Amino acid sequence: MKFRSLFFVFLFLNGVLFAQQPIKSNTTEIYESIQKLNFLGSVLYLAAHPDDENTRLISYFSNQVKARTAYLSITRGDGGQNLIGSELKELLGVIRTQELLAARRIDGGEQFFTRAKDFGYSKHPDETLEIWNKDEVLKDVVSIIRKFKPDVIINRFNTESAGKTHGHHTSSALLSSEAFDLVGDTTFKSHNLYKPWQPKRLFFNTSSWFYSSKEKFDRADKSKMLSFDTGVFYPLSGLSNTEIAALSRSQHQSQGFGNTGTRGEQKEYIELVKGEFPSNGNVFEGIDTTWSRVVGGAEIGQLLKKVESNFDFKNPSASIPNLLKASQLISDLKDEHWKAIKSKEIKEIILACSGLYLEAVSSQPSAYPSEEVSFSIDAINRSTQNVKLKNVQILPLDISDNSTVVLQNNKNQSLTLKGVIPVDIHSTNSYWLNQQSTLGMYSVADTNLIGDPETPKNIKVNFSLDINGYVVDYQKDVIFKYNDPVKGEVYQSFEILPKVTASIANKVTIFETGNAKEIPITIRSSKDNIKGSIILCTPNDWEVSPEKVEFSIAKKGEEKTVVFMLSPPDNQSEGFISPIVKVDGVDYSQELIEIDYNHIPKQTILMASEAKVVRLDIKKKGNLIGYIQGAGDQVPASLRHIGYTVVELNEKDIKATNLKKFDAVVLGIRTYNVDNKATFYQKELHKYTENGGTLIVQYNTSRGLKVDEVAPFSLRLSRDRVVEEDAKVKFLAKDHELLNLPNIINESDFNGWIQERGLYFPDKWAKEFTPLLSMHDKGESAKKGSLLVAKYGKGYFIYTGLSFFRELPAGVPGAYKLFANMLSIGKNKSK
Repeated sequence: MKFRSLFFVFLFLNGVLFAQQPIKSNTTEIYESIQKLNFLGSVLYLAAHPDDENTRLISYFSNQVKARTAYLSITRGDGGQNLIGSELKELLGVIRTQELLAARRIDGGEQFFTRAKDFGYSKHPDETLEIWNKDEVLKDVVSIIRKFKPDVIINRFNTESAGKTHGHHTSSALLSSEAFDLVGDTTFKSHNLYKPWQPKRLFFNTSSWFYSSKEKFDRADKSKMLSFDTGVFYPLSGLSNTEIAALSRSQHQSQGFGNTGTRGEQKEYIELVKGEFPSNGNVFEGIDTTWSRVVGGAEIGQLLKKVESNFDFKNPSASIPNLLKASQLISDLKDEHWKAIKSKEIKEIILACSGLYLEAVSSQPSAYPSEEVSFSIDAINRSTQNVKLKNVQILPLDISDNSTVVLQNNKNQSLTLKGVIPVDIHSTNSYWLNQQSTLGMYSVADTNLIGDPETPKNIKVNFSLDINGYVVDYQKDVIFKYNDPVKGEVYQSFEILPKVTASIANKVTIFETGNAKEIPITIRSSKDNIKGSIILCTPNDWEVSPEKVEFSIAKKGEEKTVVFMLSPPDNQSEGFISPIVKVDGVDYSQELIEIDYNHIPKQTILMASEAKVVRLDIKKKGNLIGYIQGAGDQVPASLRHIGYTVVELNEKDIKATNLKKFDAVVLGIRTYNVDNKATFYQKELHKYTENGGTLIVQYNTSRGLKVDEVAPFSLRLSRDRVVEEDAKVKFLAKDHELLNLPNIINESDFNGWIQERGLYFPDKWAKEFTPLLSMHDKGESAKKGSLLVAKYGKGYFIYTGLSFFRELPAGVPGAYKLFANMLSIGKNKSK
């Protein structure tokens, strides 16, 4: 329900862990929901990524205007970085999806997505739309608009910014603008059966940022702009709209977007792009947002206005008789769109007014197809209204209890149902990850799911109630809950899992010699007393032993690790290995991944179980490496794959006298952006280098640096980046030691790179630095700051914006060779 936004704000402020808690509304939220029930207008905000949305406007339209408000994010943010963990790519997309849903629970909006993937930074919409497959993404956008039926669409970005900003940003505006013209076209076929719909207006959410300065924006022609004070105060919650917006934006924890709330006037501007400009300053001018909008709605409106005017904050159940009458009238409406929306809203209001608490809890957190499960049912009526529980049914198990029970005021009714999970039921998973995707698009077999933020849960409970003579059905997800000694009551989704899964811990294994290596595979059982066998599929020129391993696991949830020996070919080679587990004649080839952070619900992901293996002819000097993590990356694990001993350091370890034992010290990505203590230990790093050490600093951004300088010599960071992962690389100093020892680096070592070459390259540096590489995207000037090396005292200082944090975990051979050379510099004289 829409009113849940203020409820979740209340929980957030009181420190409650709310990621999966059920809704328990107070009278303030109920009253807010009744106000929204009486508004029949919709606004769709549209942008490219999670965190692009303007939460001030979303919260304003939802909580001040009372409009049905949603955010359409073209992508799930899969190509970003992760400041809270190691998940990247698809798994990061799952996290950011849930962060958006957490944000919407606070600001009151709904959430939609297309199938487009965030494939990384793009400099031009032409590239973006080609990789995304523009025609298919456009179909997604049209389908979502036809489903949501907004009266007004607001773009975060404008259509005239090609080449000036992220290509995804401009593309989102271009898609929205084209979709605005197509959604009402009966000849344009989208994915589903939603009928054509024509929004009234399309706006662009402009600001001084798009004019490069406040002064230019103040002088701009605003004749086609509307403005709103989004800093309005809500007495019922005790918060300003901007405070709610800040709490919403702070849910983007993986991106480090914690936001401090503000109070007072906050102007937001939207500029007309298409449609008629509203002369009265109201975005809904010419749109009837009352119940008179729908045939047969006038009587409903009169009844619900009475409910709103006479609402008793001390006894919300007094509104139930009129709410039931209105619900019956809504169910008779011919307008299927508003009937579905308002039927759901009013049913939830009736539930809240009566203090009804309905819940079905599984006896276990997960089950496999054909497993018998017990479900505990609780129903309690905390009002004086006449309520009867007529039927409880677990779907799709088709088990039920048809005993009619009177739910007396504040007397809990409990019962237990047992049933068998259907054999043909699908496992729990994020629907967009069920099939192989392309670089720019997810593949979704069930087109009815396109646009949905997550997969609907497949085990539900239906409560059929008689409330004052009216039959009302409520369908809820079956959940699992337990008591944690610290957190207290913890809720989780009830999941359906395969009988068995298998995972390879090391997603990349580097074979730097021809010797065989152990490949441990962990088998996890979802049932008791499971027996089976497992084989390891390998590339043709690799050898594995044994051919098959038999196994047995006694208890559900237990794991067993089996080990295969994998031998590489003599020559350089790369490929993928994957386990296949056979149980009861059925093959299983997925791994189970669990994502568990406090700010979002626990996520269970099933993906194809595989790992990359690389036979790499690589040489290295030195062995002991010190690593200082920054924003978080997997480079240390990657270096261990090629035989280095890597010690991850904290600020107490960073003393020049302690560092001298290391052959090299490496700073993780954005260390100088995120570590407040860097300003204190940087001088120790430079002293270590001056005394003969090798210091490697990976990319930082110029904004938010914790140090005055990132290098011992002058070096200016820029926003230069090369996003074409196959951009040609030229050698500026081909005879330099770093490009020749102990591994000879050539152009072929830059084949197979993923997502990009690098980012935030320096564009100006002191004469002490030697630039080694030159590269650029099509149509741009050469960027020479990707890899800089300088002699400093007796040691070497290296600064690199190359995306080793992406390439090494992906097993890119040339990236390993180049990084090994960086670690080995200065030690080649002993060769």
